[in-house]
Amino acid sequence: MSAVTPEDTAALARLLRSGRIAHLGTLRQGAPLVSMTLYLAAPDFSAFHVHVSRLAWHTQDMATDPRVALSVAESDDRRTDPFTLARVTVRGEAEPLAHDEALKTAWLARFPAQAVNFELADFSFWRIVPRDARFVAGFGRIRNLSAAALAAAARA
Repeated sequence: MSAVTPEDTAALARLLRSGRIAHLGTLRQGAPLVSMTLYLAAPDFSAFHVHVSRLAWHTQDMATDPRVALSVAESDDRRTDPFTLARVTVRGEAEPLAHDEALKTAWLARFPAQAVNFELADFSFWRIVPRDARFVAGFGRIRNLSAAALAAAARA
């Protein structure tokens, strides 16, 4: 497998910074569960944040088993070959966070309609700390990335 090109590195950074919707994979009673969620990447890609309800299955799952995957993909633009859409799956560990006013401010700047969730006692932030990632820049352009390589993409 060849090295990540500067163009692919830039595409990865754009995808993770511009995306707002991800699919969160957790383990529920020993079986995979995938849920749509909103996310906010740390500027250096050292973490990906979700703001979730403790009533949600995926939150209960993270509390039981912190191993998760977060998948982000380009939106389907109806191109002839959807396998050419860029996508990345970040595997990592989820951990609950204490109240963080700076994170709340950044979250609301990105998702202003979500302000109501901060009035509900069951919502809290979780941080997903990357272990590694699998980036598909397009058909046949597949790269396995360490957490360090993911962080390097944030600096590129």
